[in-house]
Amino acid sequence: MKNYYFRLTQDPHFDNVSTAFSRQAPSFDEIESHNEILQWMRKQIHEHCLRHFKPEDFILELNSGTGIDAIFFAEHGMKVHATDISEGMQNVLRKKISEKKLEEKITTQQCSFTELEKIAFSKSAGTDVTSSPFDCIFSDFGGLNCVQDIGSVIKSFRQLLKPGGIVTLVIMPPVCPWEILLALKGNFKTAFRRFKSNGAASHLEGETFMSYYFTPSKIITAFGKEYEVKELQGLGSFVPPPYLENFPKRNPALFNRLKKLDEKFCHTFPFNRWADHFIITMKLKNRF
Repeated sequence: MKNYYFRLTQDPHFDNVSTAFSRQAPSFDEIESHNEILQWMRKQIHEHCLRHFKPEDFILELNSGTGIDAIFFAEHGMKVHATDISEGMQNVLRKKISEKKLEEKITTQQCSFTELEKIAFSKSAGTDVTSSPFDCIFSDFGGLNCVQDIGSVIKSFRQLLKPGGIVTLVIMPPVCPWEILLALKGNFKTAFRRFKSNGAASHLEGETFMSYYFTPSKIITAFGKEYEVKELQGLGSFVPPPYLENFPKRNPALFNRLKKLDEKFCHTFPFNRWADHFIITMKLKNRF
C-alpha cells in the first residue's frame, strides 16, 4: 500500500494544531500508557467500533495520531487509510507500520480533515480507487473539536463513503459533569469553558489553538436526512476526564465503581449526551 504527502496550506490555527501534536508525538504513546482513564476510554471506543465495523472494511481515519486505533483495526482484519495534519504523528505511525509489517493493511497521508478533497488512497498496490471507496470513516478523541464549522467537514464525507457506509465520531460536548463540578473548587475557567460560543483556547506543547464543543443534536443535524443514527454512547459521565490522571491511583475502588456506572448508563439519557466525550455512529442510507 502507498503513502501520500501534501504540503498543507492552512490558516494559522491549524498550523498551531499541527505543531503542537508534532511536538507531542514522540511521547504520545507513553503518556497514554501511564493514564488508566485514557486506556479505559479507548477500550470503550474500540468495543463500540467493533459493533459496527466488520473485518475487511476499508476505513478512512481522521486525526489518526500515532496510529493506536489504526493498528487495532488492522489487527482485526480491516484496512485503514490513516490521515493526520501532524507530520510528527505521521512519522511515528509510519515507523510502527514498518515494525509491525502492516504495509498491506495501513496507508498514511498527511492531510487535514478540512481538506478531504485531497484524499488519495489505494486498496492494494497499484490499484487506485477514485469514488466512494470507504466502508467507514472514523475520528477519535475530539479531533474534530478543533474545527468551528464541523458541518462543512461532515458534508465532505458523502463523496468518500459507500452507500450503507458507517461514520463513527468521538466528540467533546458542551456539558461535562466533572468539569462543571470544578466550580465548587473555584476553578470557574475550566468549569464553564465548554459553554463559550466562540470556542475555548487550548494549550499544548507551547502552542495555543481553539476548541469548539458540539451537542449530539448538532452533529445529527449536520449529517442530515441521508443518514440515520445507529448508536449514541456517552464516555466519561461518571469517570473523570483524562487530565485527572492521578484519580485512579488515589481512589482505585471508587474509580472501578465509576467505570461500572459509566458502562451501565452510557446509552441512557442524559449520560449519552453529558460526558467528557460522546461516541456517535451514523449510517449513510442505501437510498434517499
